[in-house]
Amino acid sequence: MGRRPTIYDVAREAGVAASTVSRAYARPGRVNTGTARRIFDAAERLGYRSDRLDGRHPGGRSPSQAIALVIADVTNPFYGEIIKGAYEAARRAGYQLVLSHTNESPEEERRTIERELAHVDGVVIASSRMSDSALRTMAKQRPVVLLNRILPEASCLVNDNARGIRRATEHLGALGHVRILYVAGPENSWSDGTRWRALREAAAELDLDVRRIGPYEPTVLAGLGAARRVARADATAVLAYNDALAIGVMKGLRKLGVAVPEEFSVVGFDNILLDELVEPALTTVAAPLYRMGLTGVHTCIALAQGAPMTSTPLVLPVRLVVRRSTARCRAAA
Repeated sequence: MGRRPTIYDVAREAGVAASTVSRAYARPGRVNTGTARRIFDAAERLGYRSDRLDGRHPGGRSPSQAIALVIADVTNPFYGEIIKGAYEAARRAGYQLVLSHTNESPEEERRTIERELAHVDGVVIASSRMSDSALRTMAKQRPVVLLNRILPEASCLVNDNARGIRRATEHLGALGHVRILYVAGPENSWSDGTRWRALREAAAELDLDVRRIGPYEPTVLAGLGAARRVARADATAVLAYNDALAIGVMKGLRKLGVAVPEEFSVVGFDNILLDELVEPALTTVAAPLYRMGLTGVHTCIALAQGAPMTSTPLVLPVRLVVRRSTARCRAAA
């Protein structure tokens, strides 16, 4: 029988230090995504398996080799890349991924997680709608990683909402838009509250007027329903909570005979695949969704294997992607 590959073999194969390989397994959120991918690919080629995967959980409970991924709405395109990244992380570590959808309901989310806690080693929750107290209760029972939410008692990954909203606001301001309408997302969304606060702060600094309508479900259909209120608003630009809402608003405005971007500029958030397929293509804030899913599950597995939790959120970078749904304000021309 051949010698079992070691962490040093993986390090040589991946071209990194052994300490980096160790960190990729124990603290995956602190390793560059490209480097982590090289390490896990090298480990797979060599047949390396971390000792943590062969042991027992802290407290003596046998590991189930399964991680739960709980998302608010499986039909929302936003979650597609998160799910792909999460599945890839689980596959590389030899884990199963148990996917659940909670239909934007905090009650259903709580019931779903309570059912799964006995059967998984940890839980990754994307865009939780539950209260902080409910999440704290979950985190006391199993390792919990939160995506798009910050809670001191759990490991958290969030997009840089403030920076993204700031860049979108600066873009609209540079085009001469002084009155911006925010189309809000779900009432229980942590990200929605963060984005609205960031928009108000940016608008105050840039001397712009911002108003808010909503809350709305984060769907194209909800955006269609909001379009009439948007058309009546005293504004020339829309910043929507997410891309699905923004696309719905654009479609609704077109049905009402309101041209985008000639009469209304529209900006979304997330950079989902549909953004380049709609007409006009949607200007948006691009978030690293695949990396979020990948790192979230890697982190959860590391916690389940005994790695210490860090209360400092991992903030992922975002960027503004300018397409044809925004244009210079006619009033400023």
